[in-house]
This record gives sequence, C-alpha cells and structure tokens, in this order.
Amino acid sequence: MIRNRTFTNVLSGGKLITQLNKLLNGTLSESLGMEVIECSEGRFVATMPVDSRTHQVVGLLHGGASVALAETIASLGGYYLVAPDGLIVVGQEINANHLRAVTSGKVRGVGEIIFQGKRSQVWGISIFDEADRLICVSRCTLAVIENNSDDPLRKLFLSARGMNKT
Repeated sequence: MIRNRTFTNVLSGGKLITQLNKLLNGTLSESLGMEVIECSEGRFVATMPVDSRTHQVVGLLHGGASVALAETIASLGGYYLVAPDGLIVVGQEINANHLRAVTSGKVRGVGEIIFQGKRSQVWGISIFDEADRLICVSRCTLAVIENNSDDPLRKLFLSARGMNKT
C-alpha cells in the first residue's frame, strides 16, 4: 500500500483539471470514462466508472480496465514531473494484484511516485471502490525519454507550474 506523504502544490477542481480531462478526449481514457480529479507533483488521482465499458463478461470490473487506469495515472503523473526538462515517459512494465470484485459504481485510483531517477520512474497505484476498500494494487515502471514534440499536454503542465515555454 502507498505510504502517506504530504504534497505541496495540489491542483484540483480548477482550470488545470478541466483542461487535462479535455486532452484525454479521443483516447482510451475517454472510452473507459476516466476522469482526473487531482494532480500534484508526485501524486495523481483519477476515477473510472464500473459499467458496461469496464465490465468483463460476468459483470465484474475487468482487470485490464484497472490496469489501464493505473498506467494512465502513472503516465500522467510521470509526465508532469519531467515535462519541464523536455522529456516524456512511456510505460515499460506494469503489474497488478486484483484484491476485491466490484460490479458497479466508480473506482478511484491514487498514484504516488515511489522512485524518480534520470531514466526511469516507479509509481505505486492503489485503486479503491466507493466504500474506500482497496480493490487493486499496481506498480508501474516508466522509461524517461527525450520529447521532441510540442504537444498540448506538455504546454498545459508547464503552464500549471508557471513555466511558459520560450
């Protein structure tokens, strides 16, 4: 389970969150109904509905949907950390332990940085049901690579940190 830590510069409910969720349009995140609800340096939180989009055939939350939520959280959180340096992150490895079944409602994933190096990051993601019961734990390793593009997500993250690209 993720250790409790205090983070500064939490940005939630504001312009950054709204713009970030708009940038997820047209992606797997939108298809599965994911919504970022909190972001800060080293911590990202997102929700996902448990419905026909995320069910397996017997009506339970699909493990792959939980893994998609976990990797989305880690990737967004990792990119937020390296965007000022002109870098990007890509998934390298992910694992998950599914601990409890969920059939409806929403799940909330909380991702926190465990390790941040020059070439890799490791994130821990805990996913909870609406009763705040732990339903999945995941660990995601990200590779940190050069980013030669000027994508809208990087611009948003730089703006949120008060760093306008020159």
